[in-house]
Amino acid sequence: MSFHVASICTDHKFGSAPRKQVITFLADKASDDGSGVWCSKGTVARCTELSKSTVKRVFQQFLNEGVLIETGKRKNKNGFTATYCINLDKVLELPLTKEEPETTEFTVTPVQGEPPRGVTVNPQGGSPRTPNHPLTILEPPTRKRAGAEEDFSSKEFELVWGAFPEDRRRNKETCQQIFAEAISQGVAPEDILAAVQAYAQTTAGYTRGKVKFSDNWFRGASWEGHVAARTEEEKTNELVLQHSLARCKDWIVNRNPMCMHITKAQIEALIANGDVIPSMLIAAGIER
Repeated sequence: MSFHVASICTDHKFGSAPRKQVITFLADKASDDGSGVWCSKGTVARCTELSKSTVKRVFQQFLNEGVLIETGKRKNKNGFTATYCINLDKVLELPLTKEEPETTEFTVTPVQGEPPRGVTVNPQGGSPRTPNHPLTILEPPTRKRAGAEEDFSSKEFELVWGAFPEDRRRNKETCQQIFAEAISQGVAPEDILAAVQAYAQTTAGYTRGKVKFSDNWFRGASWEGHVAARTEEEKTNELVLQHSLARCKDWIVNRNPMCMHITKAQIEALIANGDVIPSMLIAAGIER
Protein backbone atom coordinates (compact mmCIF):
# COMPACT_ATOMS: atom_id res chain seq x y z
CA MET A 1 0.00 0.00 0.00
CA SER A 2 1.41 3.41 -0.97
CA PHE A 3 -0.03 6.67 0.27
CA HIS A 4 2.27 8.48 -2.15
CA VAL A 5 0.80 6.81 -5.26
CA ALA A 6 -2.76 7.04 -3.90
CA SER A 7 -2.30 10.77 -3.28
CA ILE A 8 -1.03 11.37 -6.82
CA CYS A 9 -3.93 9.47 -8.36
CA THR A 10 -6.46 11.26 -6.18
CA ASP A 11 -5.11 14.67 -7.23
CA HIS A 12 -5.50 14.01 -10.96
CA LYS A 13 -8.47 13.55 -13.26
CA PHE A 14 -8.99 10.29 -15.17
CA GLY A 15 -12.01 11.25 -17.24
CA SER A 16 -14.81 9.28 -15.56
CA ALA A 17 -15.94 7.89 -12.24
CA PRO A 18 -15.29 4.21 -13.15
CA ARG A 19 -11.74 5.01 -14.32
CA LYS A 20 -11.08 6.95 -11.09
CA GLN A 21 -12.44 4.09 -8.96
CA VAL A 22 -10.26 1.49 -10.66
CA ILE A 23 -7.01 3.51 -10.54
CA THR A 24 -7.62 4.47 -6.90
CA PHE A 25 -8.10 0.82 -5.98
CA LEU A 26 -4.93 -0.19 -7.85
CA ALA A 27 -2.94 2.66 -6.25
CA ASP A 28 -3.88 1.32 -2.86
CA LYS A 29 -2.13 -1.95 -3.79
CA ALA A 30 1.01 -0.40 -5.32
CA SER A 31 4.49 0.27 -3.95
CA ASP A 32 5.87 3.82 -3.78
CA ASP A 33 7.20 3.61 -7.34
CA GLY A 34 3.84 2.38 -8.68
CA SER A 35 4.92 -1.23 -9.17
CA GLY A 36 3.78 -4.46 -7.54
CA VAL A 37 0.11 -4.23 -8.46
CA TRP A 38 -1.43 -7.64 -8.83
CA CYS A 39 -5.09 -8.54 -8.39
CA SER A 40 -7.64 -10.17 -10.65
CA LYS A 41 -10.18 -8.12 -12.54
CA GLY A 42 -12.89 -10.04 -10.66
CA THR A 43 -11.47 -8.76 -7.35
CA VAL A 44 -11.37 -5.18 -8.68
CA ALA A 45 -14.97 -5.46 -9.87
CA ARG A 46 -16.14 -6.87 -6.52
CA CYS A 47 -14.35 -4.21 -4.42
CA THR A 48 -15.26 -1.20 -6.59
CA GLU A 49 -18.83 -2.48 -7.16
CA LEU A 50 -18.38 -2.06 -10.93
CA SER A 51 -19.34 -4.66 -13.49
CA LYS A 52 -16.57 -6.96 -14.65
CA SER A 53 -17.00 -5.83 -18.23
CA THR A 54 -16.46 -2.20 -17.14
CA VAL A 55 -13.31 -3.16 -15.24
CA LYS A 56 -11.95 -5.04 -18.27
CA ARG A 57 -12.65 -2.07 -20.52
CA VAL A 58 -10.93 0.38 -18.12
CA PHE A 59 -7.86 -1.89 -17.81
CA GLN A 60 -7.56 -2.02 -21.61
CA GLN A 61 -7.88 1.78 -21.86
CA PHE A 62 -5.13 2.31 -19.23
CA LEU A 63 -2.85 -0.17 -21.05
CA ASN A 64 -3.43 1.60 -24.38
CA GLU A 65 -2.78 5.03 -22.81
CA GLY A 66 0.31 3.88 -20.94
CA VAL A 67 -1.13 4.64 -17.53
CA LEU A 68 -0.76 0.93 -16.69
CA ILE A 69 2.17 -1.25 -17.76
CA GLU A 70 1.94 -5.03 -17.59
CA THR A 71 5.15 -6.26 -15.95
CA GLY A 72 4.59 -10.02 -15.64
CA LYS A 73 2.42 -12.80 -14.32
CA ARG A 74 1.95 -14.52 -10.98
CA LYS A 75 0.58 -18.00 -10.49
CA ASN A 76 -2.54 -18.58 -8.44
CA LYS A 77 -5.03 -21.39 -7.86
CA ASN A 78 -6.96 -20.46 -10.98
CA GLY A 79 -3.90 -20.24 -13.21
CA PHE A 80 -2.16 -16.86 -13.15
CA THR A 81 -2.75 -13.16 -12.51
CA ALA A 82 -1.07 -10.36 -14.43
CA THR A 83 1.08 -7.88 -12.48
CA TYR A 84 1.04 -4.18 -13.34
CA CYS A 85 2.91 -0.97 -12.67
CA ILE A 86 1.23 2.43 -12.53
CA ASN A 87 3.15 4.82 -14.76
CA LEU A 88 3.44 7.86 -12.48
CA ASP A 89 4.91 10.00 -15.28
CA LYS A 90 1.75 9.53 -17.32
CA VAL A 91 -0.46 10.19 -14.30
CA LEU A 92 1.35 13.46 -13.58
CA GLU A 93 0.56 14.63 -17.13
CA LEU A 94 -3.19 14.41 -16.44
CA PRO A 95 -5.21 17.50 -15.33
CA LEU A 96 -5.33 18.26 -11.63
CA THR A 97 -8.57 17.91 -9.66
CA LYS A 98 -7.77 21.05 -7.66
CA GLU A 99 -8.82 24.32 -9.28
CA GLU A 100 -6.27 27.08 -9.62
CA PRO A 101 -6.83 29.94 -7.12
CA GLU A 102 -8.61 32.91 -8.61
CA THR A 103 -6.56 36.06 -8.99
CA THR A 104 -8.07 39.33 -7.88
CA GLU A 105 -7.49 42.68 -9.46
CA PHE A 106 -5.68 45.41 -7.59
CA THR A 107 -7.91 47.93 -5.84
CA VAL A 108 -7.02 51.44 -4.80
CA THR A 109 -8.26 50.93 -1.23
CA PRO A 110 -8.24 47.18 -0.55
CA VAL A 111 -9.68 45.82 2.68
CA GLN A 112 -6.75 45.41 5.04
CA GLY A 113 -6.07 42.48 7.30
CA GLU A 114 -6.03 42.54 11.05
CA PRO A 115 -3.03 44.30 12.63
CA PRO A 116 -0.38 42.04 14.23
CA ARG A 117 -1.06 40.95 17.80
CA GLY A 118 1.27 40.30 20.68
CA VAL A 119 4.58 41.87 21.66
CA THR A 120 6.94 42.64 18.78
CA VAL A 121 10.38 44.21 18.71
CA ASN A 122 9.32 46.76 16.10
CA PRO A 123 5.54 47.11 16.43
CA GLN A 124 3.73 48.34 13.34
CA GLY A 125 1.69 51.48 13.48
CA GLY A 126 -1.66 52.12 11.89
CA SER A 127 -5.31 51.77 12.73
CA PRO A 128 -6.07 49.45 15.70
CA ARG A 129 -8.98 47.85 13.87
CA THR A 130 -9.82 46.70 10.37
CA PRO A 131 -11.69 49.26 8.22
CA ASN A 132 -15.22 48.37 7.25
CA HIS A 133 -15.87 46.69 3.95
CA PRO A 134 -17.38 49.13 1.39
CA LEU A 135 -20.61 47.07 1.23
CA THR A 136 -21.03 46.82 5.00
CA ILE A 137 -24.33 48.32 6.20
CA LEU A 138 -23.76 50.11 9.49
CA GLU A 139 -26.51 50.12 12.10
CA PRO A 140 -27.39 53.43 13.79
CA PRO A 141 -26.07 53.78 17.36
CA THR A 142 -28.49 53.10 20.19
CA ARG A 143 -29.41 56.17 22.23
CA LYS A 144 -29.03 55.69 25.98
CA ARG A 145 -31.88 58.10 26.60
CA ALA A 146 -34.30 55.96 24.59
CA GLY A 147 -33.17 52.88 26.47
CA ALA A 148 -33.69 54.62 29.81
CA GLU A 149 -37.22 55.65 28.83
CA GLU A 150 -38.00 52.10 27.74
CA ASP A 151 -36.76 50.73 31.06
CA PHE A 152 -38.86 53.29 32.93
CA SER A 153 -41.93 52.37 30.87
CA SER A 154 -41.32 48.67 31.54
CA LYS A 155 -41.07 49.24 35.31
CA GLU A 156 -44.29 51.27 35.30
CA PHE A 157 -46.06 48.61 33.27
CA GLU A 158 -44.98 45.88 35.69
CA LEU A 159 -46.71 47.84 38.49
CA VAL A 160 -49.87 48.08 36.39
CA TRP A 161 -49.69 44.41 35.39
CA GLY A 162 -49.24 43.38 39.02
CA ALA A 163 -52.34 45.39 40.04
CA PHE A 164 -54.50 43.65 37.44
CA PRO A 165 -56.43 40.65 38.87
CA GLU A 166 -54.30 37.58 38.21
CA ASP A 167 -57.13 35.47 36.82
CA ARG A 168 -57.89 38.11 34.17
CA ARG A 169 -54.37 38.64 32.82
CA ARG A 170 -53.90 37.72 29.16
CA ASN A 171 -51.53 38.63 26.27
CA LYS A 172 -49.01 40.55 28.35
CA GLU A 173 -46.95 41.62 25.34
CA THR A 174 -49.99 43.20 23.63
CA CYS A 175 -50.97 44.99 26.82
CA GLN A 176 -47.46 46.36 27.24
CA GLN A 177 -47.40 47.69 23.67
CA ILE A 178 -50.72 49.51 24.16
CA PHE A 179 -49.50 50.84 27.52
CA ALA A 180 -46.29 52.21 25.97
CA GLU A 181 -48.25 53.84 23.15
CA ALA A 182 -50.63 55.51 25.62
CA ILE A 183 -47.68 56.84 27.66
CA SER A 184 -46.10 58.27 24.49
CA GLN A 185 -49.36 60.12 23.79
CA GLY A 186 -49.25 61.86 27.19
CA VAL A 187 -51.30 59.57 29.43
CA ALA A 188 -49.83 59.52 32.94
CA PRO A 189 -48.75 56.03 34.13
CA GLU A 190 -50.24 56.73 37.58
CA ASP A 191 -53.64 57.39 35.97
CA ILE A 192 -53.62 53.95 34.32
CA LEU A 193 -52.43 52.36 37.57
CA ALA A 194 -55.21 54.07 39.52
CA ALA A 195 -57.76 52.96 36.91
CA VAL A 196 -56.60 49.33 37.15
CA GLN A 197 -56.75 49.44 40.97
CA ALA A 198 -60.25 50.93 40.88
CA TYR A 199 -61.37 48.34 38.31
CA ALA A 200 -59.99 45.49 40.41
CA GLN A 201 -61.74 46.82 43.52
CA THR A 202 -65.14 47.46 41.94
CA THR A 203 -65.25 44.09 40.13
CA ALA A 204 -63.96 41.97 43.01
CA GLY A 205 -66.11 38.86 43.30
CA TYR A 206 -67.55 39.15 39.78
CA THR A 207 -67.68 36.02 37.64
CA ARG A 208 -65.30 35.80 34.68
CA GLY A 209 -68.17 36.36 32.24
CA LYS A 210 -68.88 39.81 33.70
CA VAL A 211 -65.34 41.24 33.59
CA LYS A 212 -62.81 42.18 30.90
CA PHE A 213 -59.55 40.36 30.35
CA SER A 214 -56.47 42.54 30.40
CA ASP A 215 -55.94 42.65 26.61
CA ASN A 216 -59.54 43.76 25.99
CA TRP A 217 -59.29 46.25 28.86
CA PHE A 218 -56.20 47.86 27.30
CA ARG A 219 -57.53 47.73 23.73
CA GLY A 220 -60.64 49.59 24.87
CA ALA A 221 -58.53 52.20 26.71
CA SER A 222 -60.70 51.53 29.74
CA TRP A 223 -58.63 53.89 31.88
CA GLU A 224 -60.14 56.87 30.03
CA GLY A 225 -63.48 56.53 31.82
CA HIS A 226 -61.79 56.45 35.21
CA VAL A 227 -59.58 59.43 34.38
CA ALA A 228 -62.55 61.44 33.11
CA ALA A 229 -64.60 60.60 36.22
CA ARG A 230 -61.74 61.55 38.53
CA THR A 231 -61.17 64.80 36.65
CA GLU A 232 -64.86 65.66 36.96
CA GLU A 233 -64.76 64.75 40.63
CA GLU A 234 -61.77 67.01 41.20
CA LYS A 235 -63.59 69.88 39.49
CA THR A 236 -66.66 69.30 41.66
CA ASN A 237 -64.54 69.18 44.80
CA GLU A 238 -62.86 72.41 43.79
CA LEU A 239 -66.22 74.13 43.31
CA VAL A 240 -67.45 72.85 46.67
CA LEU A 241 -64.26 74.08 48.31
CA GLN A 242 -64.54 77.53 46.76
CA HIS A 243 -68.18 77.78 47.81
CA SER A 244 -67.28 76.74 51.34
CA LEU A 245 -64.45 79.32 51.56
CA ALA A 246 -66.74 82.06 50.23
CA ARG A 247 -69.27 81.22 52.94
CA CYS A 248 -66.54 81.28 55.63
CA LYS A 249 -65.32 84.65 54.39
CA ASP A 250 -68.83 86.02 54.63
CA TRP A 251 -69.10 84.79 58.23
CA ILE A 252 -65.82 86.48 59.16
CA VAL A 253 -66.68 89.76 57.49
CA ASN A 254 -70.08 89.86 59.23
CA ARG A 255 -68.69 88.43 62.50
CA ASN A 256 -71.28 85.70 62.36
CA PRO A 257 -71.44 83.33 65.35
CA MET A 258 -70.91 80.50 62.81
CA CYS A 259 -67.24 81.55 62.75
CA MET A 260 -66.67 79.14 65.60
CA HIS A 261 -67.20 76.27 63.13
CA ILE A 262 -64.51 77.42 60.67
CA THR A 263 -61.59 74.97 60.62
CA LYS A 264 -57.93 75.85 60.80
CA ALA A 265 -57.43 74.55 57.25
CA GLN A 266 -60.16 76.86 55.94
CA ILE A 267 -58.59 79.83 57.75
CA GLU A 268 -55.17 79.08 56.22
CA ALA A 269 -56.74 78.79 52.76
CA LEU A 270 -58.56 82.14 53.15
CA ILE A 271 -55.32 83.86 54.20
CA ALA A 272 -53.38 82.24 51.35
CA ASN A 273 -55.99 83.43 48.83
CA GLY A 274 -55.88 86.97 50.32
CA ASP A 275 -59.57 86.88 51.23
CA VAL A 276 -58.99 87.79 54.90
CA ILE A 277 -56.26 89.32 57.08
CA PRO A 278 -55.34 88.55 60.69
CA SER A 279 -57.07 91.68 62.04
CA MET A 280 -60.37 90.49 60.51
CA LEU A 281 -59.97 87.15 62.28
CA ILE A 282 -59.36 88.86 65.63
CA ALA A 283 -62.41 91.08 65.15
CA ALA A 284 -64.52 88.00 64.42
CA GLY A 285 -63.21 86.35 67.59
CA ILE A 286 -61.19 83.69 65.78
CA GLU A 287 -57.89 82.57 67.24
CA ARG A 288 -55.35 81.05 64.91
